[in-house]
Amino acid sequence: MTAQWQWSADIEHGPGYVEVVTVRENSAAPSAETTVIRLLGLLPRHWRCVPEAGEDRIRLWIARDGGTSDTDIHRAVRAVLSDAALWGWTEQR
Repeated sequence: MTAQWQWSADIEHGPGYVEVVTVRENSAAPSAETTVIRLLGLLPRHWRCVPEAGEDRIRLWIARDGGTSDTDIHRAVRAVLSDAALWGWTEQR
């Protein structure tokens, strides 16, 4: 099952968003549907995110803002993924 927002196709090609992909590295880790909720809850609350959850993969499009670089966004996602609630998931490189 893939949870996808209808307007994500427009976001995917938009210049104002950074794509971040996370993957499940351990089959015993929580499902993508559960993990995407946890992931969104741990990211900075002022970030605008559009998620897409697949079986072993989560794609996030995170809106750029004036003070946050692409590197800052990827660094913050990696930091959040170190939380115990997200064990078994990592950023795809």
